[in-house]
Amino acid sequence: MSFPYFSHTSALATLFFACAAVAAAESSEKPNIILVMADDMGWGQTGYRNHPLLKTPHLDAMAANGLRFERFYAGGPVCSPTRASVLTGRSHDRTGVLQHGYALRLQEKTLPQALKSAGYVTGHFGKWHLNGLRGPGVPIFADDPYSPGAFGFDEWVSVTNFYDTDPLMSRNGEFEEFTGDSSEIGVDEAVNFLDKHRGSGKPMFSVIWYGTPHSPFRASDADRAPFAHLDAESADHHGELVAMDRSIGTLRAKLREFGLEKDTLLVFCSDNGGLPKITPATVGGLRGFKGSVYEGGLRVPGIMEWPGTITPRVTEYPACVMDLFPTVVDLLGLPGEVMIKPVDGISLRPLFAGEKKERGAPIGFRYQKQRALIDDRYKLVSADLQKGEFALYDLVEDPAETTDLSATKPEVMAEMKAQFLAWDATMEASFAGRDYPGGTLSPPDPEPIAWYETDRYRPYEAVWRERWEFLPYYQGTKGFGIGKGKGNVKAKGKEKSK
Repeated sequence: MSFPYFSHTSALATLFFACAAVAAAESSEKPNIILVMADDMGWGQTGYRNHPLLKTPHLDAMAANGLRFERFYAGGPVCSPTRASVLTGRSHDRTGVLQHGYALRLQEKTLPQALKSAGYVTGHFGKWHLNGLRGPGVPIFADDPYSPGAFGFDEWVSVTNFYDTDPLMSRNGEFEEFTGDSSEIGVDEAVNFLDKHRGSGKPMFSVIWYGTPHSPFRASDADRAPFAHLDAESADHHGELVAMDRSIGTLRAKLREFGLEKDTLLVFCSDNGGLPKITPATVGGLRGFKGSVYEGGLRVPGIMEWPGTITPRVTEYPACVMDLFPTVVDLLGLPGEVMIKPVDGISLRPLFAGEKKERGAPIGFRYQKQRALIDDRYKLVSADLQKGEFALYDLVEDPAETTDLSATKPEVMAEMKAQFLAWDATMEASFAGRDYPGGTLSPPDPEPIAWYETDRYRPYEAVWRERWEFLPYYQGTKGFGIGKGKGNVKAKGKEKSK
């Protein structure tokens, strides 16, 4: 069989430009997507929420130009669980990520995998913490079976966990030393990614996961100067947030410089609530902190910006990180099969053009023995499910959760408790692997372990033990310690969150 071919230059040119036009049209229908997440930033730590000291002009500008959520929730009250929820649209226990440092199951379907199948180029920059390793962030090996690349990221400049000033990172498995503030480094790498691919005709998906303001706290002299009257940790903590906010300004400015701002959905949130022992308080008057399923541990800053598409305003609509994947699926018209069922989030796309009064779908949380279920107005909380005790709060009238209404609102209490128990039963089935092909978990979940207790990282000890961020762990004054069996503690087996 013979095939016709073009022998004329103009015909070739016509074909080339026609293909380019189709690619450009397809790209314009698929927005660039950037998900930015702080590490341990509390609900009250923004200028737009009237923090008494901290100025966040770039986040304030993003909030004024976008959809600012007053009730935006993390996936869980600590870091790894929320990251699993962002990538899957599912509550973290379903994915096997019960606690910090647990690995995301390889059987899960992720947002970057779905976007790759839709023609996106994908990049991850910053904290990962989904490969089963605990301890301060270190570079990820190229052949790590739970690396960002294993879950759909084409390019990554990442570390296992939180990272700080002058970090060691991994560029697709190649170890690399950086100089400067960690937030600005993460954004610079993401900007380079955008610059590299913006002329390719492919839409771009990038994740920027900061290590700020997670401890240890270290800020530049200039960034901590406005807080010099505070204790040292609080001053550095807030100084890190100043640098993080500045990096948000860099990112938004680059989107405008590249002409991408109207073609880009930009999302900002935090991975869990704020920290205790920081002055001024981090959670804006809410109850609880990181590690708690009260509002202070779960409610976080949340902003979506997309000029020309999202109508700027403040909303009281309850939303969560589990909603991000379903929102993208809805925006792009992707098949439902790109997500593992059941999905705990819903699409937020209807909010882009106007307000919705009711979510109509409760948001559930599990963490250790704690449980919570949130609907449009009320919240059911159990501080210890094993004791069988629940409290009921009205989040509209009482966001600080000071008054238990379980006795005065028995009908609401009974309805929410029934909803919770039904949802919690599905979580048990998911954790057991029933959502996967054949209804089984394969491979089994790896045990979480501190990287400095593994043989893989031991050859780096002689050099790394002198680094300021690692030294306390090597000396055993923080974490489990390392070396010669002193202070080492084996990782505990995975336990259900019952």
